[in-house]
Amino acid sequence: MFNDRTTPMSLLLTRRSGKARDMIAPGPDEAQLRRILTAAARVPDHGKLAPWRFVVVPESERGALAEALEAIYVTEKPEAGRIEREAIRDFARQAPTLVVTLFRPKPESHIPLAEQAASAAAATMTLAHAAHAEGFTSCWLTGWAAYSESVTRLFGEPGDSIVGFMFLGTPGKPLEERPRPDLDDVVSVWREA
Repeated sequence: MFNDRTTPMSLLLTRRSGKARDMIAPGPDEAQLRRILTAAARVPDHGKLAPWRFVVVPESERGALAEALEAIYVTEKPEAGRIEREAIRDFARQAPTLVVTLFRPKPESHIPLAEQAASAAAATMTLAHAAHAEGFTSCWLTGWAAYSESVTRLFGEPGDSIVGFMFLGTPGKPLEERPRPDLDDVVSVWREA
C-alpha cells in the first residue's frame, strides 16, 4: 500500500509520488491546502529567513498559464514543433492543484546560500508529505519551465528561482513502485582513522 496514513512513520515509509498527468479531482479544498502550506512552512530554517515562497495557481488560471508558458517557450525555442508546444500547454493543466515553490535567497544574510536553498527544498518536500497526509498524492516537477528566467518572472521577483512545480490531486491510476537505493549503497558509518 502506498501513502499509508495509519502512522507518521508508515506514511514516510510508503510515500509514493503520483504522475501529475494521471491525477484527477478532487484536489485539496481551500482549508486542506492551507493546512498543507502551513505544514510546508514549518521546516528547518537557519536564521528564520523563510527563503521560500509558495504561489498557488488556481484551476481558473491554468489556461492563462498554459498560454504564457507556450509564448515563453516559443520565444526561447523558436524551432519548437507542434508536439513540444502541446506538451508545454498540457504541463500547466495537469492535476487539480498546482503550487509553485520559489527559492528567494537572502544574500545579505550570514546564513550560507546552500543552507537557504536546503530550506526551500525541505519546504517543497514537506509540502509533498503534507499533501499525502491529507489523503492526496503529489508530483514535484521541474523541467524547462523551472530553469527559464522568463517563467520565473511569472511567479516571483528578480533573484528568485523555481524549486519546483508541485502538482496535487487524487491518483487516477494505481501508483507503481520505482527503484529505491539499497541502503548499503547510500549509508556508511564514520570511524576515526
